[in-house]
Amino acid sequence: MPRSISTSTQTNGLLIHYTYMNYFIRTLSSMTYGLFASLIIGSILNIIGIKLGIPFLSETIWPAAKALTGPAIAAAIAYGLNAPTLVVLSTLIPGAIGGHLGGPVGAYLAAIAGTELGRLVSQRTKIDILITPTVTIIGGSLAGYFAGPYIQNMMVGFGHIIESATTLQPFWMSIVVAVLMGMALTLPISSAAIGIMLSLSGLAAGAATIGCSAQMIGFAVMGITVNGLGGFLSQSLGTSMLQMPNIMKNWRIWIPPTLASAISAPIATIYFHLENTPIGSGMGTSGLVGQFGTLEAMEKAGYSMHYILLSISMCHIILPAVLTAVFTVLLIKLKWMKQTDVKL
Repeated sequence: MPRSISTSTQTNGLLIHYTYMNYFIRTLSSMTYGLFASLIIGSILNIIGIKLGIPFLSETIWPAAKALTGPAIAAAIAYGLNAPTLVVLSTLIPGAIGGHLGGPVGAYLAAIAGTELGRLVSQRTKIDILITPTVTIIGGSLAGYFAGPYIQNMMVGFGHIIESATTLQPFWMSIVVAVLMGMALTLPISSAAIGIMLSLSGLAAGAATIGCSAQMIGFAVMGITVNGLGGFLSQSLGTSMLQMPNIMKNWRIWIPPTLASAISAPIATIYFHLENTPIGSGMGTSGLVGQFGTLEAMEKAGYSMHYILLSISMCHIILPAVLTAVFTVLLIKLKWMKQTDVKL
């Protein structure tokens, strides 16, 4: 395992242990909760509102969800870092400023800066009710104001490079994007946050969705006999991250869904021209967010509903399921794994 950078400090009588887990895995995972509670669910409701003609969803909830994405990210990160309640609430303003000026990346930076500065002074003075929110708001807002826009531009620029490379070299780049994003989805980090921060769209976002879907559908299919319907649904519609303990015991079980994503991605990119939005790029089949994003992107590109549904069914579900099943049988015959290795 990689070495982690570790320090500690004393806050409110509790020893807080800072590790790589805190500032990368935990903060990105927490960021996903904020995104889900605002931008992601708001996007789904927006599509439903448009399709079903419900203005309340598309014209009232959706604009509010977009506007409150920054504060939601900030509060989720502060809560995930076990900050005191006053600090969590005070990060809403830095999150709003960072989100407005630097998008999700700006909100992320503002949240971390505000949380840590606020936590340093929390309950250390007799006027904590004034000092803690003041330090949290000013410190976090400065980070979001000065650093947010530049880092956001850098992330978006990198995302555009990935998109351009995928368009120019769809075969190889779709494999790379699908495999990396799919593995990120299964690891305890947030592929959803990565996709949104990079602002992935077009074919690159489509390849990312294939990789994530292959992991979720693949592991669900691999364990259907030992995990039952509940395990199948928790992985296919929830998260393949549930398999991480099993991967740590036998890493070879990761081979079938990863190979399935590597094969499915070029087919989806070159032959079906599947695209997606930043919101859906790193979600796979979790809550069908990736499929809603594909629907939105492909409709804008002018494809018919029949073609979109056929493409989604084939590339997001059928191909990954069949390929993973074939590779699983092969690995079992090679005695690289047993069926029970994927039991939850």
